[in-house]
Amino acid sequence: MFDILVYLYETYYRPDACPDTVALTKKLSAVGFEQDEISEALDWLTVLADTTNSLVNAPAVDQQEPRASKGFRIYASQESAVIGIPAMGFIQFLESANLLDSQQREIVIERALAINESPVPLDKLKVIVLMMLWSQGKEPDMLMFDELLLSDQESEPRLLH
Repeated sequence: MFDILVYLYETYYRPDACPDTVALTKKLSAVGFEQDEISEALDWLTVLADTTNSLVNAPAVDQQEPRASKGFRIYASQESAVIGIPAMGFIQFLESANLLDSQQREIVIERALAINESPVPLDKLKVIVLMMLWSQGKEPDMLMFDELLLSDQESEPRLLH
């Protein structure tokens, strides 16, 4: 499924550039993706779009900063078991660097919980973040782009100071 998501990101710069579902399914099949993977990826993307629309279109609680959260996200035990410490740390990093807002964080968490892997590998979480931004028609800034595309094996260990 993640290979298809990356392919879509690289091929269709914006989600509105994608053809309709039938045509997209045919194109993905012609490229060599398996039908069950295509269905899984398209279902995942449909729920991503629905979740994004419901959160983005929800009425703002604070009219001055409708998408800002001043609180700290506490994960339920089921969430932390599925997402895993490295992925939770990466989400916290993106949010503390103001690269994700609280609604985007919740979309990422919801979509991470929807995959059938526990704990969620960091490389897959990065694809989830990238696809969340893609679905919103947003470009990741350069810092985020580097974080999302750097391979953990290729990069040097990072220090917090």
